[in-house]
Amino acid sequence: MPLLRRSLVLPILAAALLAGCSESPARNTAAEPSASAGQSSATEQRFPDVVGVEVSRDGGTFTFDVTISSPYDSAERYADGWRILGANGEEYGEMTLDHDHASEQPFTRSQTGVEIPADVTMVVVEGRDTENGYGGQTQSVELPAP
Repeated sequence: MPLLRRSLVLPILAAALLAGCSESPARNTAAEPSASAGQSSATEQRFPDVVGVEVSRDGGTFTFDVTISSPYDSAERYADGWRILGANGEEYGEMTLDHDHASEQPFTRSQTGVEIPADVTMVVVEGRDTENGYGGQTQSVELPAP
């Protein structure tokens, strides 16, 4: 390899390695839905991911069957709920889970009686964990018509 080309390899390699080490700034996850996905390994994943949502209409309210994946679930840290948000961040429902689901991943739980205004046609479901709060992969779901 010519000397000029070899002298460029080290700086380019160093720049690529440093770029992979940078972190993005912290986000306020309490104010708006997150579209970011969790990390690939259990030790790195900061939030549970909502991987599925089924919604049905029960007269004037809705039932949400929400499937969450959180491979880090343990008695010390686990996916402890979700919230249902409108387009402008309005919260229409919140579910709290009282224990881990370490032996059941992903897991599905239901929330009934969720009241959502008639003019709302789509919502976003976002997961929460005991350590980092809300974030992770969200799911948008269209509400069934009356």
